[in-house]
Amino acid sequence: MTDAEIQDFVTRFAAAWAARDGNALSSCGTRKFAAHAAGEPGGCGSELNRLMEVQTAAAPDFVWQLLDWTSRGDVVIIEWQTTRIVTVSGSAGAASTNFRIRAGRIIEERVYCDTAPLRAASTGETLEPITRF
Repeated sequence: MTDAEIQDFVTRFAAAWAARDGNALSSCGTRKFAAHAAGEPGGCGSELNRLMEVQTAAAPDFVWQLLDWTSRGDVVIIEWQTTRIVTVSGSAGAASTNFRIRAGRIIEERVYCDTAPLRAASTGETLEPITRF
């Protein structure tokens, strides 16, 4: 893939998340990716619109922001953060996603993030910082 094609993919992906646009997000991935992201392994990807509706209702203050990205060959790494986790745990949530893309579409995805704030929130626990300054 060319640098321009990769930049186009990153721009489309970031804009789709920032706008909570399920159709635009589906256009970034294969049917398999879109269905998987929506939690429907057998679906066709139209579930992403529903996922965005549910997310908006549950977290109207959710903000997705692109922090940085890099690529090599067909692998694109996108670093991002959400501010919704701030309201849950008191700390910003950052993560990175590694994509393998072909023809401008996701064919494989791996997400890396700290799930401790979400797990704590689901049980009513309060996370304490490791170090206080």
